[in-house]
Amino acid sequence: MSQTDIIGVVLLVRHGDRQGFYQDPTTYTATATQLTPLGNQQEFQLGGYLRSIYLNESSPSYIPGISTGLFNQSQVYIRADLGGEGGVIYDSCVSLTQGLWPATISNNITLANGTTIVAPLGGYQETNQVDAVDPDLDVSLEGFLDCNTFNTHTSEFYDTPEFQQMAEQSASFLQLLPPYLDGRSVALQNMIFDYMNVNSIHNATFDQALPSTFLAQARALANWHEYNVFSDSSVTGIGNIAGQAIVPSILDAFEGIVDPTNPVKMMISAVAYKPFLSLFNMTGIAAASPQLAGIVDYAAATAFEVRQPASGGEPVIRFNFKNGTDTEFTTWNFLNGTGDMPLSAFIDAVAPAAVNTTADWCNVCQNSQDRGCGALTLAAQQARSAALSPISPVGAGFLGAGLTLAVVAMLLGALAFLRLLSIGKVSRRRYSRGEDDEVELRKNPTQ
Repeated sequence: MSQTDIIGVVLLVRHGDRQGFYQDPTTYTATATQLTPLGNQQEFQLGGYLRSIYLNESSPSYIPGISTGLFNQSQVYIRADLGGEGGVIYDSCVSLTQGLWPATISNNITLANGTTIVAPLGGYQETNQVDAVDPDLDVSLEGFLDCNTFNTHTSEFYDTPEFQQMAEQSASFLQLLPPYLDGRSVALQNMIFDYMNVNSIHNATFDQALPSTFLAQARALANWHEYNVFSDSSVTGIGNIAGQAIVPSILDAFEGIVDPTNPVKMMISAVAYKPFLSLFNMTGIAAASPQLAGIVDYAAATAFEVRQPASGGEPVIRFNFKNGTDTEFTTWNFLNGTGDMPLSAFIDAVAPAAVNTTADWCNVCQNSQDRGCGALTLAAQQARSAALSPISPVGAGFLGAGLTLAVVAMLLGALAFLRLLSIGKVSRRRYSRGEDDEVELRKNPTQ
């Protein structure tokens, strides 16, 4: 691998250990759950590991100029999904930040009387700049939710010969599970693995009773099931919607990192496992390394490192992945290449599939009601009605120009409203050259 210097990193992290929950096998709507102390510890340890890599001046992957002590909100952008798993992902992200920016006595203030006060808990750093992403207002971290075409894709997958064959092959195993599932369905469509995994961690009676091979067998089925649901044969296929929705924020982050006038050099997105699966499919990672075609573990982390070749020229992307309790990152091949890949190659591979705005999402998901789509539909209807309202010739003479301006104003108002709901909208606000000069990467060459 040629000599390169890191200039920034885009991180995707999965939440830590949580209590059990249920997902609908078609729509993937989920019940609420809670992060456990184990999950908090996993995320804290992950944060400490990331700190040792990127915020440690003695590390070969130290990001030049980034603060190694006190949290500097101008250098880091952090966002966390506040959706389907309740506060689990957000709470995990908070624990992650405590590992990245631990308590330090440098977090103090000197008063007018000369007294120095250190923050509680030995200098606790309150990294309160984590953006909580409400999925009703920003679809980027849960692109699959309420997506009608994705639901159709999932239902159609259950009807494929491949699924029926796997159901037949696994039937003898599934028939052995009812005594351990507390009345839950053992059909292949259901995520039986999650219930078994949670209880194997937290229920000693269950763990002792479960035959030694059953959890691994259930995990293998779950990996196959979820990868096929959250992937597609085409990069632009709707099975990749979880990745397509998050791609714009990743590309925005890349542009911010390579801009030398932009202070933000680290972007963290805290998510569930679904975007990992789609991105691994879209970038060819899973094809090159089939062992990654499955559910990532709790506290897993993907690092898209942006690096500058020592010889100059175009920046490159290095893909590192740490699966849960793995001790360190491993670099994996992607985009049908070996090692680091040019930034332009990454953009060319995924930009055509990027779902850049809420309006785009409404269109590809064929949704006219949910997650901002209803507002778009209503605005379009109102503008159309105003444009088609009958006006007398005399009235038209006086009002023609005014009516035209009114229609344009309504359309602009709708677009402005939807812009607030746009995918990656916060990252575009943060990654700017100046107050009035907004940076936005062209993610689709046709636009």
